[in-house]
Amino acid sequence: MHQFRARPVSRYILVLVTAPTADEAELIAQKLLKKRLAACVNIVPNLLSIYRWKGKVERDEECMMIIKTEKRVLKKLEKRIKKMHSYEVPEILVFRVEEGEKEYLKWISSVVK
Repeated sequence: MHQFRARPVSRYILVLVTAPTADEAELIAQKLLKKRLAACVNIVPNLLSIYRWKGKVERDEECMMIIKTEKRVLKKLEKRIKKMHSYEVPEILVFRVEEGEKEYLKWISSVVK
């Protein structure tokens, strides 16, 4: 049986970021991993986004990045994403990890610097 709540819950976060293409998402993911700002980035393709922007309803296909990291590197991670992202206002949403598998959380800590 797996053990949960191995570390303080506020230490780990998931960051959701959309990108216009899989290529852009992968470039951002590779840089975050190279800089050790993330332990893992999932890229979910073919996401349909419908949203209001500058007074109009827009519809775009995008990719979603799900970034696993620690809260202590969040400012650096946000700065890096904004530097590389093609959107005027990139979507960057942060969620605290309330619980997680002990060894997986330890792995995140061992990767993120």
